[in-house]
Parts: sequence; structure tokens; C-alpha cells
Amino acid sequence: MDNETIREVLSRIREEYPKYRMPIVTELVRIKKDPFKVLVSCLLSLRTKDEVTAQAQERLFREADTPERMLTLDVEHLEELIYPVGFYRNKARVIREVSRAIIEEYGGRVPDELDELLKFKGVGRKTANLVITMGYDKPGICVDTHVHRITNRLGYVRTRSPDETEMVLREKLPPEQWIEINDLLVTWGQNICRPISPLCSKCLVNDICARVGVEKSR
Repeated sequence: MDNETIREVLSRIREEYPKYRMPIVTELVRIKKDPFKVLVSCLLSLRTKDEVTAQAQERLFREADTPERMLTLDVEHLEELIYPVGFYRNKARVIREVSRAIIEEYGGRVPDELDELLKFKGVGRKTANLVITMGYDKPGICVDTHVHRITNRLGYVRTRSPDETEMVLREKLPPEQWIEINDLLVTWGQNICRPISPLCSKCLVNDICARVGVEKSR
């Protein structure tokens, strides 16, 4: 698949995108662009359904929406606020430690560089790229399991991991599509291009998709 075709893929999905619920971090940014909230929301969302993440972050941000306020909460109360997100006990400690580091090492401002964000405990490339793109509108490519799966299914990349997919996309994908690809493909992956038995009969890009690795579809 060439770049002209991937543009067509994203264009078609972009038209359908408003029909579906957008990813939780995107909903958060639509209200107010806040890098700290983006960071915390990403940490909460790991291995957790969007509906659960949305409720947890609403409870949490009502009491603490800055690094300084986050440190006024003890770990036990943090756990209560974010339960039942996955690994909530560990995440409560990570959020507190990240908040401390932001204050003590970065003057209270969430860093906007990938390498600096990756220094935080619990922050991987997916989260760091989302903070950069959604929190600061800076170029970056956030690759989660949906982006990794769909770009491989399309035949646009041939990679074995999300990190490898990100590196290939940085070389191949036109820069103007870096930021939006995560939103579009996460939404498509949650609703149409599912991990098991994707809804190919309802897919707008079925005619130009290589369907790599798809053995069964609906």
C-alpha cells in the first residue's frame, strides 16, 4: 500500500469518525487542552475500558487536576478515586510519583519532549506520544494495539510490535497525518476493524484493504 492509498483510507474513516464515540483522551482534550490531564488519563486508560477510565478520571480531576493537588491526596484515597481501573493500586502510586517528578524536576510543567516523558515511571512511547500530540499539538505518532493491527492488516506496514510500527510510520507516513492516525484508527479498531472477526462487510475501506492475517470476518 502506497501513501496515496493510505490517504484515501484515512479520508474515508475520517468521514465516518463522527458517528462513533471518540477515544477518551480526545474527549478530554476537546474540553480543555491540558498536558497533565492527558498524561494522567493515559496512565489510567492502560488495560482499561474507556467507560471505566472516563468515570475514574472525572472523580479524580474533581479533587486533583494539577500535580500539586495530586500530591495532597494519599495513596489510599487515590486508589479509591480511580477504582476499578485496571491495576488501580499500582497506577495510584505511579500517578503520585509522576506528579512529584513534574514538580521537583520540571518546575510543575509536564515536559513536551519524548525522551523526557519516557523518564517517568510507567510512561511508555504510546503515552508519551499522546501527551506530545494531544497535550502540545507537536508532531508525534501514537501507536497502540489498534494502530499496529490495522496498519499491518491494510498492508501498509509489516511489523511485529507497536514500537516497531511507530518507527516505520515515522519514516513512511506523511507528516500531516501523524497526529490524527491514532484517533481515527483507534475508533475504527474499537468499532469495525476488531481484533477478532472484524466487520469487513461494514468497512468503508474493504475494497482497498489487503486484509493481512484476517482468517475470519463478518
